[in-house]
Amino acid sequence: MKVTSQVITRNSKTAKPVNTRHAKVRKGSTPKGKRKSSSKSSGGSSFFQQLKSPRMIQVYGVLLMCFALLLFVSIVSFYFHAHNNIHFVLSDGQDASHNIARTVGAYLAYFFVNDLFGVSSIGFAFLFFLYGWRLTVGKSPVNLLKTTINVILTMAWLSMFLGLFVRPDGDYAFVAGYFGTLVDTFLLASVQKAVTYLIVAVLLVIILILCYDIPLSEWFGRIQTSIEERKQNPPAERKTWKQRKQTTAQETDTRHEDLDDLYVTDHGCLSKEYHGANVVEFETEKDTDEKTEYSNSPFTPVKEDVEVPFELVSNEVKDETFGSEDDLEEDVEEVPEEEPHELTAEEVRNLEPYDPRKELSTYEFPPIDLLNDYPAKEATEELMKRELLDNKKRIEATLKSFGIPIRKITATIGPTVTLYEIIPDEGVRISKIKNLEDDIALSLAALGIRIIAPIPGRGTIGIEVPNKNSNIVSMKEIISSDKFQNNKYELPIGLGRTISNEAFVVDLAKMPHLLVAGATGQGKSVGLNAIITSLLYTKHPAEMKFVLIDPKKVEFTLYSAIENYYLAKLPDEEEAIINDVKKVVHVLNSLCKEMDDRYDLLKMARMRNIKEYNAKFCSRGLSPAMGHRYLPYIVLIIDEFGDLIMTAGREVEQPLARLAQLARAIGIHLVIATQRPSVNIITGSIKANFPARIAFRVQSGVDSKTILDTTGANQLIGKGDMLISTGSDLIRLQCAFVDTPEVEKIANYIQEKSELSPLLHPYELPDVPDPAAGDAGNFDDGDDDAGGDAIDSLFVDAAVLVVQTQQGSTSLIQRRMKLGYNRAGRIMDQLSEFGIVGKANGSKPREVLMKTEAQLRDLLASKGLL
Repeated sequence: MKVTSQVITRNSKTAKPVNTRHAKVRKGSTPKGKRKSSSKSSGGSSFFQQLKSPRMIQVYGVLLMCFALLLFVSIVSFYFHAHNNIHFVLSDGQDASHNIARTVGAYLAYFFVNDLFGVSSIGFAFLFFLYGWRLTVGKSPVNLLKTTINVILTMAWLSMFLGLFVRPDGDYAFVAGYFGTLVDTFLLASVQKAVTYLIVAVLLVIILILCYDIPLSEWFGRIQTSIEERKQNPPAERKTWKQRKQTTAQETDTRHEDLDDLYVTDHGCLSKEYHGANVVEFETEKDTDEKTEYSNSPFTPVKEDVEVPFELVSNEVKDETFGSEDDLEEDVEEVPEEEPHELTAEEVRNLEPYDPRKELSTYEFPPIDLLNDYPAKEATEELMKRELLDNKKRIEATLKSFGIPIRKITATIGPTVTLYEIIPDEGVRISKIKNLEDDIALSLAALGIRIIAPIPGRGTIGIEVPNKNSNIVSMKEIISSDKFQNNKYELPIGLGRTISNEAFVVDLAKMPHLLVAGATGQGKSVGLNAIITSLLYTKHPAEMKFVLIDPKKVEFTLYSAIENYYLAKLPDEEEAIINDVKKVVHVLNSLCKEMDDRYDLLKMARMRNIKEYNAKFCSRGLSPAMGHRYLPYIVLIIDEFGDLIMTAGREVEQPLARLAQLARAIGIHLVIATQRPSVNIITGSIKANFPARIAFRVQSGVDSKTILDTTGANQLIGKGDMLISTGSDLIRLQCAFVDTPEVEKIANYIQEKSELSPLLHPYELPDVPDPAAGDAGNFDDGDDDAGGDAIDSLFVDAAVLVVQTQQGSTSLIQRRMKLGYNRAGRIMDQLSEFGIVGKANGSKPREVLMKTEAQLRDLLASKGLL
């Protein structure tokens, strides 16, 4: 039968020039005009790069702190021998300097004190030390910009103030410095002396308000209140200073006695709950001789009674002096009515909505210009049209040779694959076309052909054929696309382009977890970088945090630059990116604790998910005094999950499965990647909780079924070609390409901007006991060559198991105690070092040297393990 119509359509978005391979882009991505200049200046640029290295920056910081100490010592020594130092400098070193820092100190002190701000110039030493500390440690305890402005303004004002009391040509002109004497001389010559004093006073008030946030309005209010009270009291009733002092002492003793009674009563009430500590304090309070010293210093139980109106005591004393007892009773009864809780709630509601970005309002998102454009290899319209017609004819001829007539063929060109949609005649069985996959691939002489029979929602059969001139999808075009820029997702990630050249953007919060698998070198790490880059371009540091686990130690190292902004880590950990497999279990258990804490907050707030909770918190519907806080999203990314399973086994799988089952509602989402998609790595519990899965090219159909529950991933062409399953749909994408230099530029941009913003610290996860740490500490016995290794927390249980069964087998410990092989092997080595089992004997079990449990108990007791 002849073909009735042949339609070849092309998407208008494919008119962009395209390139062929990822590898070609990496080699030729540098513009030609820049190659010569870069080669000429390579020697000089490498020298300047070394000067800007982190180690050299730390050296600069140490030198700056040493200079600050030298300046401090020089100026302090200058204070005690000012005239000697001045004569030494003016006489070119002929007189004695009497400066501790000798000649250098004399000249330094003369310059900073005499030529700048006088004796207040010692503030420069403080500033230099802070900047040196910032360069050495990497962070500063204060805001450097604000502190610098405050210190310089304060030194300038002190110089002006001291200049009012010294003569410009006198012997003590150095006290005010050149700045103070110059400004004061100008003011005194321009205006009267009283006006000069007024100007200096006004400048002091401005500095106190702007630089140090001192509430002068409260001071003036107290002064006005005091004046009004003095006006109301007759002069006859005013007490002398000695009388007021005696009255205050009596009131203080009375107040202490009341407070001691309250303290003992509180101890009696709380002793049931905190009986351990409070009994000791309760007995201490009985000693009346030590009551004055100890009863007022800790006041631990009184902290729970913060709401007790202690101000009533002072009001009571005032009423006792100026009013009657009836007035006092009326005032005491009216106090609870004057402090209704509804007014406090009303005030909270009237506050402006909470903005999580306000604490870091100076943060700037990285610009799109940091990402690269990848110019494609030009292909003429004729070549593309000829390729499409050739493929169309070959598909038609192949199907016709097997007796399958076709009514229509439609072609849609994608970045790397072209989709040919076929509408067969009536009566043709779909399975018959599906079985011709290898024959069509042979006729087209192409790899990676995949047949979709049928295409969901279209009623056609699709044949995906790789393009001869493939296209690289840059991350820049995905980020700048309208679909990405105008999305309203909570955690938007741009993965790439579909066959129809549409940007593919999904919400990680609705997935809610993502499983990524693929063979080595097929684009898996690039896909993870695309996910992280998408979130960095859309989420503020206050709204999202990463937990990065990198067993390979090289994939996520570039993101250490954004540690203070986007990363979360355990308390007291030096590095936020986890590279040690032993710490992974600790991190996962900490995330489980964070999950439980967040669910407790949702329960208190009567909310169902993190979106509703944060919305209510931002609208001031939840009070921080009740423990509520803004909850940022947490994205856990594991680069090589297979290595963790091989190392830790069930210890990793259990908390991970718990997070996958429960953590979605409270904003913790998982992205797991592995290059070994086998059944023992991607277990049933993992697959059941990861409905969204990405598969890059794999070696066999079995691996494809393990990931996607269907074949297809083994027919991909690699280089970022992938399939994503979000439930029932299976979509083929070309992953967006983001290269290592692009990631480095983004991380460095955020790090550079952080120097101008308030310093942050990594988001701290809750601390939980480390299961890998031994309960018995370290052992270092001379008879046992233990080498000081930490005893495993399950060492004693394993020893009892081995002695009871009389089998020194690592696999026995692994099975019975449900441990990974590596940990079970370490426990067996420790059992051998303690003399409980013998040395290794090949594949045979070790000999058990302890025959009874009594012998084992004696040995463990002698080692301090019982």
